[in-house]
Amino acid sequence: MNTLFIIGIFLSFFLQFLLLSKKNQSVPDRILAVWMFIFGIHLFSFYIYSLGYWDRYPHLVGVTHPLPLLHGPMLYLYIVYSLKPDQKFTWRFFAHFIPFVLSYLYMIRFFFFYSAEQKVMVNHGEVNDFSIFMGVSLIAFCISGIIYPLLSYRMLGQHRRLINENYAYEEFINLNWLKYCIWGIGVIYLVAALSSILREGLGLEVGINLDMVIYSFVIGFIFLLGYFGIRQQGIFTDVVEVDKIAETAGEYRRSGLKEEDAGFHHSKLLGLMNNKKPYLEPKLTLNMLAGELDISLNHLSQVINQHEDKNFYDFVNGYRVEEFKKRVSDRANSNYSILAIAFDSGFNSKSSFNSVFKRISGETPSDYIRKSTQ
Repeated sequence: MNTLFIIGIFLSFFLQFLLLSKKNQSVPDRILAVWMFIFGIHLFSFYIYSLGYWDRYPHLVGVTHPLPLLHGPMLYLYIVYSLKPDQKFTWRFFAHFIPFVLSYLYMIRFFFFYSAEQKVMVNHGEVNDFSIFMGVSLIAFCISGIIYPLLSYRMLGQHRRLINENYAYEEFINLNWLKYCIWGIGVIYLVAALSSILREGLGLEVGINLDMVIYSFVIGFIFLLGYFGIRQQGIFTDVVEVDKIAETAGEYRRSGLKEEDAGFHHSKLLGLMNNKKPYLEPKLTLNMLAGELDISLNHLSQVINQHEDKNFYDFVNGYRVEEFKKRVSDRANSNYSILAIAFDSGFNSKSSFNSVFKRISGETPSDYIRKSTQ
């Protein structure tokens, strides 16, 4: 296990260096670099603790105790700035670090007024001066490990809905990586919470070193976090301005669009889709389609949601699926591959084509073709 910890510690600091030396460095890169440094310090602290250095150097006891309160806020900030890289850093973000600061303030008495012998006794549970604080800290760690992944996941879901209201393609939007990041930190906190409940709450011994299990998860998470984090080039590579993003469906009540006007725009929209086939443009956006119809983004999004009962993404890709079905049944296209016909129908990747087609048609493209030719 010592080798595993050494690898994890080295990896944390090495990935921090790579992130800080990355070309076209972004705010999420800097946040991830700081997070990697925190992971490195956290791992190093537990490593020297497992080697018995806290007994030899008692003044190290408790120095890194509040660090688990940082991982949730760092996850949240990483998600926030990955989704909105141009957002300014405001003072309200510092509020997420208040529990961490308060923990250190409370421990000032321990750091500066306890002797080395007293610190060793506290570390071994022979003195209960900080028993309440330790219990509160444990609860705070668990709450942080639950709240921040949930907040991050909720924000990711809201962003996904906003994307589907404005874009008909998704290859430039790497949200799956952020989802895995949230799951990863959530699993680590879950394992840590279960371990604490078994040991501290129920007094059970499971026959294995649960701390080693937890930190093994942490090391694996660090590897994935650093690897994928370094590869990210930002969530968007081709986006419209922030003020040209349509509202979500829940905000339409303020749009002022009359029902008769909505019906007119809907008829105009269907005529455009059937005659000019703008969906054949692989990177079609709501902004582009609104320009064709000479209508605001919010009104067009409202028309699609209310009259088609779909978001923009599903609306456009529904036409692409039907276009594919028409083209694949045309004998003139018999020499073309499935993927080539899909690209001609407006799709711009194999993965999105397969997932969209199956979700809309209820079967894979291959199954559809096989049934249609029988």
